[in-house]
Amino acid sequence: MLKEGEIVPNNMELPDQDGNIVKLDDLKGQKLIIYFYPKDLTPGCTTEAKNFQGNLDTYVKKDVKIIGISKDSVASHRKFADKYGLKFTLLSDKDGKVAKIFGALDGESVKRRTWVISEDWKIEKFYDKVSPATHNEELCTEILKIPR
Repeated sequence: MLKEGEIVPNNMELPDQDGNIVKLDDLKGQKLIIYFYPKDLTPGCTTEAKNFQGNLDTYVKKDVKIIGISKDSVASHRKFADKYGLKFTLLSDKDGKVAKIFGALDGESVKRRTWVISEDWKIEKFYDKVSPATHNEELCTEILKIPR
């Protein structure tokens, strides 16, 4: 599992909700919030995604890119993004390879976990226990330093 202070391997690439290949190495130089979630269109995952979308302008203003990753297909991600108006990147990790590298894979299931990654690709913060309803607020307070 990748832990705080470690450097993220940057040779990973996955397709996004539009089928475009996203090379994580190309995102170096940006602060990232990479969150793993179990399944598109389920209640907890929908709550979490909608909360990120609701604060997306704030993340953008702070130069923080949100990336959601699950084992769902590109088509499932597109349906999820369209249904809820999600304007951030969703990556399809069908075989769980990236989830395994990060430490978000539990057997065949993806665990709800988040990593905050600095511009120089170092893990600033790791969230092991994530509540879909309150996680976005937690990130806004702790990472974006926005008082609530």
